[in-house]
Amino acid sequence: MTISVGDKLPSATFKEKTVDGPVQITTDELFSGKKVVLFAVPGAFTPTCSLNHLPGYLENRDAILSRGVDDIAVVAVNDLHVMGAWATASGGMGKIHFLSDWDAAFTKKLGLDIDLSAGTLGVRSKRYSMLVEDGVVKTLNIEESPGQATVSAAAAMLDQL
Repeated sequence: MTISVGDKLPSATFKEKTVDGPVQITTDELFSGKKVVLFAVPGAFTPTCSLNHLPGYLENRDAILSRGVDDIAVVAVNDLHVMGAWATASGGMGKIHFLSDWDAAFTKKLGLDIDLSAGTLGVRSKRYSMLVEDGVVKTLNIEESPGQATVSAAAAMLDQL
């Protein structure tokens, strides 16, 4: 079953590589009492994710935060080191959270997993964005194709804020 607007996010623990080293961050720590934009990508360093989806959120970070959003996070089914390298390579380290859902546990709890084995990626996350307030999904934008970043793009999120 796929998560819906009005649902509370399931509990999960992510790994994140920060300037101070690896840390664990829970859904409670990230979302409780806050307004957070969360977006997901099928994979760090993949073309649409690196050339379109992530750059839009980095470029629009200040505009998003100026609309009452406390934080921005990207999640992917990649390991901690890949997400850390992506944060560094993209210039996003310290600007947004790069969350490793290494075993797809969070993604599967959301019902937003997709098998991309045909493209040699294995189980990954569908591409989506959501606005989360105090752990509750307020908006949810799921792409029909993992190669598209339109309804889940930063520009679309800005229109919803």
